Amino acid sequence: MPSDTPACPAPPVPAHAAPVRTAPTRTAGPGPCQGTDLGPDSGPGGFRDLLRNREFAGLYAGFTCTVAATTLSGLALGTMVSHRTNSPFLTAVSMYGATFATVLGALTLMSVADGKRPRRTIVALQLLSLLGIAAQAVPGLPLAARFALLLVLGFFQSLGTGTRLGLLAEIVPDCAHVPARSLMNLTSGGTAVLGYAIGAVLLRHLTPQGVFAVAAALTAGGLAVVASTLREHSIRLTRRPGLRQTWTTNAELFSHPGRRALLVNLWVPNGLVVGCEALFLTYEPARAGTLLAAGSAGMLLGDLTVGRLLTAERRQRCAFALRLLLAAPYLLFALHPPLLLAAAAVFVAGAGFAATLPLQEQLLRLTPGPVRGQVQGVESAGRMAWQGIGAAAAGGIAQYVAPATAITVVAALSVAVTVTSRPFVEAARNTDGLNA
Repeated sequence: MPSDTPACPAPPVPAHAAPVRTAPTRTAGPGPCQGTDLGPDSGPGGFRDLLRNREFAGLYAGFTCTVAATTLSGLALGTMVSHRTNSPFLTAVSMYGATFATVLGALTLMSVADGKRPRRTIVALQLLSLLGIAAQAVPGLPLAARFALLLVLGFFQSLGTGTRLGLLAEIVPDCAHVPARSLMNLTSGGTAVLGYAIGAVLLRHLTPQGVFAVAAALTAGGLAVVASTLREHSIRLTRRPGLRQTWTTNAELFSHPGRRALLVNLWVPNGLVVGCEALFLTYEPARAGTLLAAGSAGMLLGDLTVGRLLTAERRQRCAFALRLLLAAPYLLFALHPPLLLAAAAVFVAGAGFAATLPLQEQLLRLTPGPVRGQVQGVESAGRMAWQGIGAAAAGGIAQYVAPATAITVVAALSVAVTVTSRPFVEAARNTDGLNA
């Protein structure tokens, strides 16, 4: 594909055609916070107020369907690969391998997230996801073809994430962005848990191909909702998206120490703590589920508290403490605590994941509107990639020391990254945004 060709090219609009319906243009800076309907000139409200916004409700419903479909299809593919190969490695790759394709999307064509027609882009990308999941439902498809589809889907889903987040920044005012992200985070975690539970039930009565068909139906439903509720927004780049534009914006994103520090704080401490969680099966094989559940519960509580109850000013003040809270409780594992104390520590640490919300808010504030989709897509892809890196690093350390020691070491590294990068994160608050 030529470097300047977008992933989903849109046909030119003839001069005599009816004008594209667009939402009111907004400036790149923080929007005003007045009113209650969460329109472009409105202020923050509760989750119900967010869902009264028709476009946000449609974007949210489409996102929920996408998470559910991704969870079901990953479980179906993992089950199929496990039965055919009996390989734990290939099974793990089949369930989480798409994460690596998100990095490729961030490095190559993420600029399509800020194209002139974001609604058209997200609809086209969801249509491609629908075709890919439907292809997985074809009986007799070779595993090599299934893995290829997995990577292709991961690539396009990363572009879809960037486009969705860019639209979110335009649909809701800046003061409502954190509650919106909090609601989506809560829904993502809850939907994933329910998806695995429902998927396990479905696999008792359906073949993996049947579960793929259910995932395709969910994707189609999400596509229909997004297509029928979103309007076209046009505050985007006039330059053609492609490889060159993606690299240019990424270079500008990483050009300043403050912005780099924000991304480091969003990626590395999270990823290292996910590495701690990846060792639960080795640390306590019979009780790993208890520890994982405690971490999930803490994460949901933290997102709900920080995103819903704290003001923007208080969120910013709490960001550093939350980042420390994310890793510090894992230092207790050096003492080999009993299960209940370990679970309590993991629960408290899970709440620290909510530090992502104020850091994302700060990054969004430093990013002009025309490149918000790409920047948020890069942030999301990098965070997912570092989760894999953290798990691999923790697993590598655990090859040579006891699991409890490995957890302690990785947690200490997370604390060290948070502390050493703090001056740069503080400096980033006074940094101008990227040049459009």
